Amino acid sequence: MSWTFSGDRTIYSQLVEQLQLRIVTGIYPPGSRMDTVRELANDAAVNPNTMQRAMSELERRGLVFSQRTSGRFVTDDPESIAALRAELAQEKIDRFLGEMRKLGYDKREVVTLLEREERT
Repeated sequence: MSWTFSGDRTIYSQLVEQLQLRIVTGIYPPGSRMDTVRELANDAAVNPNTMQRAMSELERRGLVFSQRTSGRFVTDDPESIAALRAELAQEKIDRFLGEMRKLGYDKREVVTLLEREERT
């Protein structure tokens, strides 16, 4: 999975989002050792300080943890990862429904459209 950034939000927030996505999709499996901040920053072509801030945010959220001499690891708590996955899905659903409301659709109509799409 390559790193992609848009100009409409801070790199920091996009790093947090992309790292979370890599955790919930299993690119970084539960309990796995993360690359160093410097390696991640180099791979993403960002400033190491920005990557450090993003990793610290993931630690604050309990998604990664540090072991003094061994580096950072993804949480091995499946409930934390499942909760994050559900939260990310809900954000996407809310955004999608908001866009559909702008087009004049209500929830019932959106469901009908989705059911029709599922059959094709």
